Amino acid sequence: MLDRECIQSRGFRNVENQGKITGFQFNIRSLYYRGLWLSQLRPATITVDGETFSGDQVTWTISGVTYEQEEILKLGDVHWGLLEPATLTVRKEGGLKPGTHDIELTYQYSSSYFPPAMDTLLSSAPHNRKLILVQ
Repeated sequence: MLDRECIQSRGFRNVENQGKITGFQFNIRSLYYRGLWLSQLRPATITVDGETFSGDQVTWTISGVTYEQEEILKLGDVHWGLLEPATLTVRKEGGLKPGTHDIELTYQYSSSYFPPAMDTLLSSAPHNRKLILVQ
């Protein structure tokens, strides 16, 4: 079951690779009623406790496949469904400390039936949530 908010309460954790904490991740859901083709997504910016992450610091995992942000712009044949969470992974040496964190996510998507000057209008507001990281 998914939370109503974009940023999900489940799945917030540090990421470990070969015994070292290399970042953190959290789950989000699409708020667009049709789901989205990945080529409709625009790169995400994530701010945690005032520190901002973007570009190649962020990857998206959808249906078990991980994509770099630049890569998703070219994927018109991969669909992110409305009821399927996506995992955003942020590269940050040492990850986050246990405790409460303020997370802000900004990402946009284009709506194919809007004129180009307005195609991201439906997705302009940032998403905010406090999450607790448990070790």
